[in-house]
Amino acid sequence: MRITDVRLRTVKNDNELKLKAYADVTFEECFVIHGLKVIDGQKGMFVAMPSRKMPDGEYKDIAHPITPELRKDITDSVIAKYKEVMLEEPTIASAEIEIVEN
Repeated sequence: MRITDVRLRTVKNDNELKLKAYADVTFEECFVIHGLKVIDGQKGMFVAMPSRKMPDGEYKDIAHPITPELRKDITDSVIAKYKEVMLEEPTIASAEIEIVEN
């Protein structure tokens, strides 16, 4: 499944030090997943899938990749674009980035 678009909304809130951005990822120009989170964790940056809090307080992913390869593709694409955007203009509030296939 080919990623054709990544849209980022960076977070500039001091209360959310670990949450860096929200991302929407489009596949094959026909399916989109909204609400992925770019998080700066203890072991570095990672992408969290959209989730919902359950009545028992546990969070469950709403959508997630089945294969490790697709998860890696999503993570690599989103974090690469986040870093690119932050290098270009670290003060932007939001960015819309299109992935260009090689």
